[in-house]
Amino acid sequence: MSMQPSTANWHWKNKNITSWTKAWFERELTTITIQGEGSENVSVSSVRDVEGDAELGQRKSKLITIYDCKVQLEWSGTASDGTNVKGKLTIPEVSHEVTLDRSSDYTYEWSLKTESTPAVDVLYAFAKAHLPPALEAKFAELPSAMIDTHGKDLTISAEPSRTGTPAPAPAAATNSNAATITAPKPPPVKKAPVNTSQVVKEARFMAAADDLYSLLTDEGRIPSWTRAPAQSTPQPGSPYSLFGGGVRGKYISVTPGKQIRQTWSVQSPTWPPEHEATLTIMLEQSSDSTTVTFTLDGVPKGMEDEIERNLEGYYIHGLKSIGYVR
Repeated sequence: MSMQPSTANWHWKNKNITSWTKAWFERELTTITIQGEGSENVSVSSVRDVEGDAELGQRKSKLITIYDCKVQLEWSGTASDGTNVKGKLTIPEVSHEVTLDRSSDYTYEWSLKTESTPAVDVLYAFAKAHLPPALEAKFAELPSAMIDTHGKDLTISAEPSRTGTPAPAPAAATNSNAATITAPKPPPVKKAPVNTSQVVKEARFMAAADDLYSLLTDEGRIPSWTRAPAQSTPQPGSPYSLFGGGVRGKYISVTPGKQIRQTWSVQSPTWPPEHEATLTIMLEQSSDSTTVTFTLDGVPKGMEDEIERNLEGYYIHGLKSIGYVR
């Protein structure tokens, strides 16, 4: 007797995707190229080696990314005087914990293969400043790519197969008095209720409230602290997307320099499908700083610690990394 889909999806299942993950690093990281203001540029020229393991797991109908890899790559660039510059870079840990849980920061181990000159040293500093944000934006795409590519192999669908031969269409009625039969519409599917709670995080930022409001809402400034692509139009009803699509929602209301309210959901296997929380960001400016309070209402029970780490790691630590908090 075969299991019902709901029962089969409850059990723990794993798929080893180490080879696929290594190929993903080799393909995706070598697309990174950064152009400076002048003739300077730097890019990832090759991925030399990827050590570690990667799996996609399923437990209780949830897909979980499990990976911990050491990535070694070569980078190259052109200095302002035309010198071709080459170097190596090792990232000892690219993992679920670092990428999604933000349990620690990425570590970068640099080396320069080209003989040092003033122009070469300037490009070296340029690479150190600009390659990490681009790499981390790519690393943020890996969990979704793992699930999109391999999730179907672990989840048993409740839908019937669509590969069979379709049944022949009924013959057209020739009797002009024949009644037209309309199939009844299925009842709407009700979403299961989600028990929720509230998470609050507060931090003091050494910046004006108006400047912080701009950093949090301006599409052109957001990537400076998220280190990932963003979409944002701070108007009620307008959608936004942060961290390369990792966080999405719509603006509910905005008061420049004072308050931001938006729906909020994280694209994670642990977040209930179609569930939205409400994030309220309050900015209170004093004489020398601004206190920002992040209040997230509607956090699913059991996820409070994870979401608190995300607010601390992605939002507060992100701003801290560019010098806006003490």
